Amino acid sequence: MSESEQGAERRRFSRIPFDGAVLLRDQAGKSWHTDLLDISLKGVLVSRPDGWAGEPGETYHLEITLPTGDVTLMMEVETAHVEDSNVGFCCVQIDVDSISHLRRLMELNLGDESQFHRELFALVRKHCA
Repeated sequence: MSESEQGAERRRFSRIPFDGAVLLRDQAGKSWHTDLLDISLKGVLVSRPDGWAGEPGETYHLEITLPTGDVTLMMEVETAHVEDSNVGFCCVQIDVDSISHLRRLMELNLGDESQFHRELFALVRKHCA
């Protein structure tokens, strides 16, 4: 199996390319501004912030302000992977308001409510297993 096939096999969650302003804050309160590249039920991909030297496994508070400016998604994330130009974060906790907005965003962009429900079921099953 090729590397791209393995990545697709591991990725059970649709990624939605999306613009948004991101504020990343560490446990000590230091913060970085960056841009959202894509989002899924499982996490986000952002441009690597200038001056950020994080490592996989570190936890952060992340706030995404959607382009309309009237919705902010807030979540606790863990660094999943670090590349030269981007960083992937896995969502470990999200509040009710943020997951409600994320759900609507995913439903609208997937164009298939049943696909969203399959992904949500897979996410719940993974965390409850």
